[in-house]
Amino acid sequence: MGHKVVMDGNTAAAYASYAFTEVAAIYPITPSSQMAEAVDEWASQGKKNLFGKPVKVIEMQSEAGAAGTCHGSLQAGALTTTYTASQGLMLMIPPMFRIAGEFLPGVFHVSARTVAQNMWSIFGDQSDVMTCRSTGFAMLASACPQEAMDLGAVAHLSAIKARHPFMHFFDGFRTSHELQKIDALDYEDLRPLVDMDQLNAFRKHSLNPEHPHVRGTTASSETFFQGREAGNGHYDAIPDIVQHYMDEINKLTGRNYKLFDYYGAPDAEEVVVVMGSGAETARETVDYLMSQGRKVGMISVHLFRPFSAKHFLAVLPETVRKVAVLDRTKESGSVGEPLYLDVKAVLTGSGRSFDTIVGGRFGLAAKDTTPSQIIAVYDNLEQAEPKNGFTIGIVDDVTFTSLPCKDIILPKEGEISCKLWGTGGDGTVGANKNSVKIIGGLTEKYAQAYFVYDAKKSGGVTQSHLRFSDNPIHATYLVQSADFVAVHNHAYLEKFDVAADLKEGGTFLLNCQWNDEELEQHLPGSLKRALAAKNAKFYTIDASDIAMRLGLGNRTNSVLQAAFFKLANIIPMDTAITAMKDAIKKTYLVKAGQKVVDMNCAAVDEGVSALHEVHIPESWKNAPVENKDDGVHDFFHDIFKPLDQMQGDKLPVSVFQKYGTVDGTWPNGTSKHDKRADAIMVPEWDPSKCIQCNQCAYVCPHAAIRPVLVTEEEKAAAPATFETIPAKGPGLEKYTYRIQVSPYDCLGCGCCVNACLAKDGALTLKPAESQAVQAENWTYGIETVPVKKDAVNVKTVKGSQFAKPYYEFPPACAGCGETAYIKLVTQLFGDRMYIANASGCTAAHGGSLPSTPYCTDDRGFGPPWEQSLFEDNAEFAFGFLNAHETVNGELVDAIQELKDAGVAPEACEKYLAGKNDAEVSRQVTDDLIAALEKVDVKPEAKASVDFVLQNKEFLSKKSVWAFGGDGWAYDIGFGGLDHVLASGMDINMLVLDTEVYSNTGGQSSKATNAGAVAQFAAGGKRTKKKDLGMMLMSYGYIYVAQVAMGADPNQTLKAIREAEAYPGPSVVICYAPCTAHGIPHGMSNCQQEMKRAVEAGYWHLYRYNPALREEGKNPFILDSKAPTSDFLEFIRSERRYASLEAKFPEEAKKLFAEAEQGAKDRYDNYVNMSKR
Repeated sequence: MGHKVVMDGNTAAAYASYAFTEVAAIYPITPSSQMAEAVDEWASQGKKNLFGKPVKVIEMQSEAGAAGTCHGSLQAGALTTTYTASQGLMLMIPPMFRIAGEFLPGVFHVSARTVAQNMWSIFGDQSDVMTCRSTGFAMLASACPQEAMDLGAVAHLSAIKARHPFMHFFDGFRTSHELQKIDALDYEDLRPLVDMDQLNAFRKHSLNPEHPHVRGTTASSETFFQGREAGNGHYDAIPDIVQHYMDEINKLTGRNYKLFDYYGAPDAEEVVVVMGSGAETARETVDYLMSQGRKVGMISVHLFRPFSAKHFLAVLPETVRKVAVLDRTKESGSVGEPLYLDVKAVLTGSGRSFDTIVGGRFGLAAKDTTPSQIIAVYDNLEQAEPKNGFTIGIVDDVTFTSLPCKDIILPKEGEISCKLWGTGGDGTVGANKNSVKIIGGLTEKYAQAYFVYDAKKSGGVTQSHLRFSDNPIHATYLVQSADFVAVHNHAYLEKFDVAADLKEGGTFLLNCQWNDEELEQHLPGSLKRALAAKNAKFYTIDASDIAMRLGLGNRTNSVLQAAFFKLANIIPMDTAITAMKDAIKKTYLVKAGQKVVDMNCAAVDEGVSALHEVHIPESWKNAPVENKDDGVHDFFHDIFKPLDQMQGDKLPVSVFQKYGTVDGTWPNGTSKHDKRADAIMVPEWDPSKCIQCNQCAYVCPHAAIRPVLVTEEEKAAAPATFETIPAKGPGLEKYTYRIQVSPYDCLGCGCCVNACLAKDGALTLKPAESQAVQAENWTYGIETVPVKKDAVNVKTVKGSQFAKPYYEFPPACAGCGETAYIKLVTQLFGDRMYIANASGCTAAHGGSLPSTPYCTDDRGFGPPWEQSLFEDNAEFAFGFLNAHETVNGELVDAIQELKDAGVAPEACEKYLAGKNDAEVSRQVTDDLIAALEKVDVKPEAKASVDFVLQNKEFLSKKSVWAFGGDGWAYDIGFGGLDHVLASGMDINMLVLDTEVYSNTGGQSSKATNAGAVAQFAAGGKRTKKKDLGMMLMSYGYIYVAQVAMGADPNQTLKAIREAEAYPGPSVVICYAPCTAHGIPHGMSNCQQEMKRAVEAGYWHLYRYNPALREEGKNPFILDSKAPTSDFLEFIRSERRYASLEAKFPEEAKKLFAEAEQGAKDRYDNYVNMSKR
């Protein structure tokens, strides 16, 4: 039967698939990437499939490429698998039609995820798989990790037997990332189930020169229709084949799978039909309602395609009169959603009588679906006229689709539930995953873990929902009544209702630096009341101080994990400590060394002993409560604030209509309201040591430290602590100067401190609380005092930093290597630039609700920004460019006519002469608008004047940019990028090269260097890095630059300015260290790592400016000097390389040598180019 393991749904599906897979063609996309990563990791370790070989894993440039490879591999006779979701699945659809039409036994495992429409979301529903229901693939759904294991195997076995492709899918995140204690299948138990006759027949039928066939022919209208209908019998056989293999798995496991699983009263009158993880919640709800005497049941749909009416009706009790069907998708414009339409067609054609058949929608983008909502569905069936086309989980106060819902907490005997609030990157999620594995592995208890994240990158809010029970756990919804609640970041106390889900008598743990007296001062009154009213057991611990003291920085996970085990009291403490330390050794010894192991083990010991119990005073029951409703109703109060407080579930539909966000439009600059206060340490400025270089502002990834210039009058009106010094530099004598930090926006990365050029360092990291006074100074110095435009000099690093950044407080990882480049580009061109953004990290921190970091100036000007897709970003930007040029061309014609007619002739002439000159375009545009607004126009010219004024935003010269990472530029979007740049038109590309797919977890891309370990390259990348710049330089008319801000800030600034000024296509490739690299001393050294990379000859700086050729000069300028430090020493200092050497030393030696030689060859080539 196998053995007990703690696995998430992705890993379970990957484990099942590995047994039957010979070739895996893959491409990363959230939330499915983990499946491919697991397969790649196992293959690198030599794990064998049922055919005695490791799976051959092939990473492609896109999902379209992966599907095409699957098609070819299947046609050539290998059992082939892929793993995908959402937009990636969309790209696979054309080959899927072919694979299904040719009856090829591939399996696509899908972590079902919402498809981007008016907004993006990475979270789960079934809108992606529903777009594939006409491809001809068989479609098999799982509802939980155990089913992902079992039915994953059924999908492969059935594909071989039926000689037909299967899509095995389950809900993204809710199942893909949910950890459960499950039974792992034994590969040897599966071996006899493989139909070897069919497998051999498949191979014999493959395309092969020794038995050639012709496929993919083009048919006429005479034959196509008949050919399609000839396959009907093939499809008719599939349901019985699937049920056969379900029966075989049932024999192995003792479970009882059917194509449609019925659960409930044998004489049920009301039934809910659902597919995916919602079935687990429906099952719990059925138990509860049956205990209340109601005759209800539910059907969990497994085989969605082909949909077997025979099998569905066989499980539906004869007593059923009312049926509600739940779809986890929305099909706009249809009379109903897909599952509902199928079920209704089956029921109406069954010959049986039903009083009611209704459908509804639930759980879009992983909206939490609770028993209360499912009860509302059953209650709706009891109405005289049940609502059809209903929704649950939302309040629709516009079209009134939503069902009324009353909160109910289901009783859970023998269950311990926990909710832990953490900060992304602090190790909380990892520690909780480890805790679940420990408890699940060392006890007979069932265990479950599910994690909720806000939209930010590392540093955002995390919620860990853990359950431990003596009984199987079917709750696929968030913890609603917790025995234990922990808050690992005290900044959350003011923003979130952290005690809302704590049950009566539960335990509450707070990580803070406060003693009992300070707690009285700092705890919100609402929290005091909640803890007192619930008779909570309250504990504090200063995990941050312990972690800092032990050298762990902000990694408080080991301390707080120990505290969790002590307070949750689920297993004996000595057992927990031993297990935690074993896990620490396994996790850190190879990749980080004994020292890190020892520090984390010491943290475990201190986490047990440092707990402090707080005795809740009687006075807390009546503590004064803050009135947070100021009665103001605007976008900030009605939308941003609830989202920022993770209360977006409560927003009604009408709010989105009221503020015009229905089409995806969102205001610029909302990130200034975040005030995350996540930093433990914040820089303090010492004016006596400052040399006013502005380097700190230049490198800040978050725009949270800036230079301020003030006049005497402004200084007089400043807060008392607003200290300034005389400004240095030509033309600045009339101002005084200060460096201003925003303590609540700073993420404490320390990049500014490490980049400071002052001899003794003008910045020092200090405890965040000591810098709170700077909040008032920030409000005055940055939000009140105007930018001194006469001080801005975009030609110098210092002068550029007096310009307003139109990109501020992005929700990126602390120390992010990408964002400082983006911020700089907006300082140079932000009031006139378009930004098209590829999916990836730059999109995640560029526009993840509710935070929009792209902001506006006092005129309301700023960058319009949109993320289209991953693969079409260059083309999307190209659309921006062509649209603007087209409308501008129409305006130019109108202005020429006005000039010829003598209407504001001087302003028209100056505009026509200067419209394409970025230096004067804004001024001549403003002058033209002013002249036309006051001109006394004749009737025959009025239409032209009106046309110009109505479209005045298209008059000035704009700067069009496409932003994205190496995954976009080197891989999935390369074809589009190449085509758009080859057009010769004036467009700019900013490529943030992290050398991995950072946003999806660090997968290898063609930008990854030889020898680097990444996801999909667990054994080290075998091929060298693609030289994107060299390829683009071959055109001869594209401006190309390669930069590294920390290595040469001036070269970076110059390259970006030159690229934008060049009257043709340009691309700037920026070296961007990432958390996935594992750089020495963390991301606080991001800028220093750029410098080290250039000094070691790992990264090279150059500019290729075709305009120089017109001056008779060499267009290629090599800005890098010959390497001055050791290449191998550099790469060995980064974990992505060092981990390969630790695991596979001989392979590392070979690959490192290849990487070093490749870097040398590249540099030598650049030297030769510079001498031409």
